[in-house]
Amino acid sequence: MKNQLIFIQAMRVWYRNYIIFKRTWLVSVFWVILEPVFMLAALGFGLGAYVKTMGGVSYAEFFFPGLLCSSTMMVAFFEGTYGNFSKLSYSKVYSAQMLSPVTIPELIVGDLFWGASKGILSALAILLVGQFFGLGQSLGAVASLPVLFLNAWIFSCVGMIVTSLVRNYDQIIYPTSGLIVPMSLFAGTYFPVDELHPAFRMLSYLLPLTHVTTLVRGMALDQWNVMMVAHAGILVILAVVLTRVSIRRMTRRLQQ
Repeated sequence: MKNQLIFIQAMRVWYRNYIIFKRTWLVSVFWVILEPVFMLAALGFGLGAYVKTMGGVSYAEFFFPGLLCSSTMMVAFFEGTYGNFSKLSYSKVYSAQMLSPVTIPELIVGDLFWGASKGILSALAILLVGQFFGLGQSLGAVASLPVLFLNAWIFSCVGMIVTSLVRNYDQIIYPTSGLIVPMSLFAGTYFPVDELHPAFRMLSYLLPLTHVTTLVRGMALDQWNVMMVAHAGILVILAVVLTRVSIRRMTRRLQQ
């Protein structure tokens, strides 16, 4: 009963974000669709004209699942940082919400869910675009949506943790340039991690996005194997841990 009540209250926070989003949804969706189209055209088909095959499929087919994963990560992370920091320090939304019956953990979970929702929205938009290019049409690609939501949740948590630590907008660039961008480059988005030097390959498996990309690509290309269970298990554990850390960190920041 208690967990059900927390979920209901968290969904009310989510719904508040949705109401605000409806006012600017066209711009948001346009950006979410336009950027992946450019990436797919420049890399999937531009670079793909020179790299004929990778992993036994065309480069566009190889790159498309990676694009789903990296875009989901980016959208959720930026919502978790810039979106939440604005509510914390500028619009003072959090200050107002803390005067309502919603508890701080419910408030945080609601915003985590909103960040994950925007991330999965980007995945749906990219999947829709992919249909026009003959990409992402397998049942495995559709079945990977829960994994992509888990990816969005993880990076929504990372964004929330960053928000709890930074003191101004400028400081958000440090984890973005130092963690998120390198992760998008070395997590199997553009090339197989197996092609990396053994030392870098080991490091790449410390990155959450590597497990997401490996899992989603295997599902999208119908290349199933037993290691996918291990990747999924790592992501679930990571999501649980990061959820607890983000709630603890953000609660401490809001109570200052």
